[in-house]
Amino acid sequence: MTGRARLAMAGAWGAVIGTLGGLIGLGGAEFRLPVLIGVFRFATLEAVVLNKALSLVVVAAALPFRADTVPLALLAEHWPVMLNLLAGSLCGAWAGAGWATRLKPRALNHVIAALLLVIAVVLVAGHAPGGGAALVEAGPARAVLGVLAGFAIGIVAALLGVAGGELLIPTLVLLFGADIKLAGSLSLAISLPTMLTSFARYSRDGSFAVLGRNRAFVAVMAAGSVAGAYLGGRLLGVVPEAVLLPALAAILVASALHLLRHAADPP
Repeated sequence: MTGRARLAMAGAWGAVIGTLGGLIGLGGAEFRLPVLIGVFRFATLEAVVLNKALSLVVVAAALPFRADTVPLALLAEHWPVMLNLLAGSLCGAWAGAGWATRLKPRALNHVIAALLLVIAVVLVAGHAPGGGAALVEAGPARAVLGVLAGFAIGIVAALLGVAGGELLIPTLVLLFGADIKLAGSLSLAISLPTMLTSFARYSRDGSFAVLGRNRAFVAVMAAGSVAGAYLGGRLLGVVPEAVLLPALAAILVASALHLLRHAADPP
C-alpha cells in the first residue's frame, strides 16, 4: 500500500468510526483498535496509544456536536454524578495505563479481546431505550458503587485506549437512572479527563513516540474522525437503537475474534 493510499484509507476509516462515536456517545475506539492492528499493522501497544490520541479528538468533537439534542447546561446540572464516577475513573486510568505498558503483546491482545467481548454483552444487555428508576437510591451506597464502577471503567479505558463510554453509558442508565441520550453526553464529559489521565501516564514510556513517527497518519484519521463525529451528532435520534446496538455488538465480537487469531499467529 502506497503512502497516499494508506492516508486515504486512514481518513475513510476515521470518518466511519467517528460517525459511530458521535451517534451513540462513544469515542469509537472499540472499533478503531482492531483496525489499527489488523488493517494498518501497528503493534498492539502502539495501536493503543494511537487509539487514545484519536479518541480524545472524537470525544472532544462529539460533545458539542450533540449539544442541540443534549444541551451542555443539562450536563452541568448532573455534575455530582460526573464527579462521583471521575473519583474512581481517574485512578483506574492511571493504573490501567501502567499495566498496559508492562504486558507482553500476546497477553495484551488476549486481554483486549476479552474486554471487547464483555463490552459487546454490555451494549446489548445494558442499554435501555430510555431512563428509568436508578437501581440504587442516592446516598453513600451509590456513591461508593459509583467510585468502584469508575475505577473499573478507567482501567478498561486505559488498557484499550478507549473513551470508556460503552461501559459508562450502561452505568449511568442503570445505576443513576439517566436516559440514554443524556447518558451518552455525560459519558463523553467524564471520558475527557479520564483519557487525559491515562494519556499522561503513557507519555512517560517510550511507546508514546509512535505519535511523532506517525504524525500525518494521526492528523488525517483525526480529521476524518471529526467529520464523522459531526455526522453522528446530526444523526442522533434518527437511527433506531434497536438496529444500531446489536450491529455494534456484532462488530465488537468480530473484532475480538480477529484479535485472538492475531495473538495466535507466530511472532
